Amino acid sequence: MSESAGSFRESISQLPRNIKESVFRPEEGTPEQERAAAIFGNVFLHLHSVRVHINSLRAAYTFGLGLISFFLFLLLTVSGILLMFYYTPSTQLAYRNMKDLEYVVSFGIVLRNVHRWSAHAMVAFVFLHMCRVFYTGSYKAPREFNWVIGVCLLLLTLFLSFTGYLLPWDQLAFWAITVGSNIAAYMPWIGDNVRFLILGGNEVGQMALLRFYVLHVALLPLVAAILLAVHFWRIRKDGGLSRPQDQSD
Repeated sequence: MSESAGSFRESISQLPRNIKESVFRPEEGTPEQERAAAIFGNVFLHLHSVRVHINSLRAAYTFGLGLISFFLFLLLTVSGILLMFYYTPSTQLAYRNMKDLEYVVSFGIVLRNVHRWSAHAMVAFVFLHMCRVFYTGSYKAPREFNWVIGVCLLLLTLFLSFTGYLLPWDQLAFWAITVGSNIAAYMPWIGDNVRFLILGGNEVGQMALLRFYVLHVALLPLVAAILLAVHFWRIRKDGGLSRPQDQSD
């Protein structure tokens, strides 16, 4: 009994060291191997490749479009969380909340415009990033799967923009979603069912606002975050950033 209690106390005492080693995993070997092991085993340094081809660092090749899109996503996440403190998904209160942000809340108009223009910019930069990947042939083997993930992220970006459009609950938002849902109704065979599913009824009302709010602040961002993690993981697995080929390769 005493031996088991002693082993239990020993395991508890080693717990902080085990947690530290699970985050930082030093390995023995040559200096180059140790640097590589530190990067591969470190949670934070693992985001960067051990080796990077010099052509991948050319600014004129990628223009940083992928990183800009990712930083805009982070900016939208932070500003969106702050906006949630002042927003109520109700047809009676949503528009009033927007006006309070403009005229009552300190720097509220700045916060709203940061979120709004970042959303427009993200749609543009994600589209340009996809065009760059296609133009440079970076979708080819072994990166076909990551291209599919990128297409899904582009669609999610469009859906996030579409669902967020209704939340201010003004005339522009109301009629834009009305037109968009009517376009969905023209789908063969299932169009009416899709429109009913989107709006939660036959017209743009409280159910539509609530559904768009849940999709915009919870479901779609969660799916986008998961796909972003897979996207970055595949970049590492596929050999890092794609690069332009030259005579020295």
